Amino acid sequence: KPPDLKKAVREEKAKPQFEDLQGWLQGQLTRLPARSALAGAIRYAVTRMKRLEVYLQDGRLAIDNNTAERSVRGIALGRKNWLLSGSDAGGERAANIYTLIETAKLNGIDPQAWLTHVLTIIADHPINRIEELLPWNVKADPELHDLAPSVSAPQNLLSRKPPFQYGKAPAQ
Repeated sequence: KPPDLKKAVREEKAKPQFEDLQGWLQGQLTRLPARSALAGAIRYAVTRMKRLEVYLQDGRLAIDNNTAERSVRGIALGRKNWLLSGSDAGGERAANIYTLIETAKLNGIDPQAWLTHVLTIIADHPINRIEELLPWNVKADPELHDLAPSVSAPQNLLSRKPPFQYGKAPAQ
């Protein structure tokens, strides 16, 4: 759905429920002992309501951060392995590569095919045009159809770059 339509639906349906929840939480605080665990949990929620409310005002935003959580899942799972990066500089390089891989996924590009393509041509590519090789700038070239993923990639709702699309998925 277009962001404007999402915002309108949220204004109509979600905002009243959000405001009701906010009022209910405030009401519960007056009925509970101030030092109880439940009061602490409610205070935690109430203090974050202003930040949560932002998604009502912008149709591009998701109510959750599932896309971001999925993107960093591999980092969390491999946390002990990253200790073997060798140095701080090695860790930075690994983080940069990981960022490029996740960016390729978010733009609907098969990361392995994209990296293979980039590593094949980067030596002869002009340094002042290096941004052309970034995932969101790879042009639709008939020879590069293998960059399109075999499954649909999640869409980054905040991305200003259009998702990468080719005419067909690669043969399996």
